[in-house]
Amino acid sequence: MIPIWFHWNGKEIVLGTPPKAPKLKVLSQNPKVSLTIDNDEFPHKVLLIRGTARLEPVDGIVPEYALAAERYFGPERGKAWVAHLDKMGGGMVRIAITPEWVGILDFQTRFPSALAG
Repeated sequence: MIPIWFHWNGKEIVLGTPPKAPKLKVLSQNPKVSLTIDNDEFPHKVLLIRGTARLEPVDGIVPEYALAAERYFGPERGKAWVAHLDKMGGGMVRIAITPEWVGILDFQTRFPSALAG
């Protein structure tokens, strides 16, 4: 499992990554993916997603990556982070994942069978 920032645009989960990231070789060979999005607050909630990834080279920063940076760091620090990356050059690859199956584990209303009483 590799943590990565993401942005939901209403149709796709979008990730941005450097063009030499090892994940790109694997995704170009087999674009079927599974994602797990969770939190670290109790009660835990987990979103499970399966879908197909589409890769698209981008000059500069993937726009959705910039939005994710602001969400994770806050507006000021997020913009500064993206500006720093943009100065380094090299572009990015936009990974757009279209969900084909979604499941939810919410540990508040449904417990794993080992914990059910």
